[in-house]
Amino acid sequence: MSVRSPTETEQVSRDRVAEREAQDRRLKASMDKIKQKIVVLSGKGGVGKSTVTANLAVALASQDHAGRVGVLDADITGPTIPKMLGVRRLRLDVGERGMLPARGPLGIRVVSMDFLLPSDETPVIWRGPLKSMAIRQFLSEVLWGDLDFLLVDLPPGTGDEALTVMQSIPNIAGVVIVTIPSEVSQLVVKKAVTFTGQLKAPVLGIVENMSGFVCPKCGTETSIFTTGGGQKIAEEMGVPFLGKIPLDPRICEDSDTGTPFIVQHSDSPSAVAFREIVAKIMKTIEGKEAGMLTQEHATSRRDD
Repeated sequence: MSVRSPTETEQVSRDRVAEREAQDRRLKASMDKIKQKIVVLSGKGGVGKSTVTANLAVALASQDHAGRVGVLDADITGPTIPKMLGVRRLRLDVGERGMLPARGPLGIRVVSMDFLLPSDETPVIWRGPLKSMAIRQFLSEVLWGDLDFLLVDLPPGTGDEALTVMQSIPNIAGVVIVTIPSEVSQLVVKKAVTFTGQLKAPVLGIVENMSGFVCPKCGTETSIFTTGGGQKIAEEMGVPFLGKIPLDPRICEDSDTGTPFIVQHSDSPSAVAFREIVAKIMKTIEGKEAGMLTQEHATSRRDD
């Protein structure tokens, strides 16, 4: 077993620093081409966060942003976005300048660890540093191109992946936090809101998923779980409430077949809820941009 001399150790350290700085520059250059970066977060699993991400991406793409929406599936050990967007059998092509995203419905650009696994039975048995490294590579080495929106679907909780995304992506437009009506979910949502605030990222709002069941045949609404928990937490934490998405068994069916639910069942209450949530998100983002332009104009006039 060879032992490095102090000089060799210092050189290795310098090389790693230089490599990290070079990756930071590539990451920034890649993210600068994307107008709005939105992170989708949940405090716990099982709340339908990835389903919300996939349908929000389709809703955005269908509103004059076709071909200009991307989704990064940052759940390294449990990737599901490709399945939901119907691109599971695709692979990431590698060009001269880097990896190319897979193309989903409405031209949505998708990157996921799922594309790199040889089979459905292959697990990703990685500790935090390796998962963080993979996410940074997806952000810096993939040729995302010019996009209007990039949605980042995080795994549940506030661990390594969430921290890496929040600290790596410059100028995050905001975070969408997904919950369900149960009190258990509400407890961890508070942690997600606090986590976002501590990392100085704006909270675009809370989405209450699985909020009641609307019968697709008669339209009768039934509260299978309780309702109103998401709005209650939003009021308590002083963040916006984006809306409720009712349960609809066709969401599960369409996710399993890789069919965009809000396109297939555009008149359903759940599809309407998704579009209303997107409208609120866009209004918030546009309001922030207008405020920044006003502030810049006022600063310019003072300087003159």
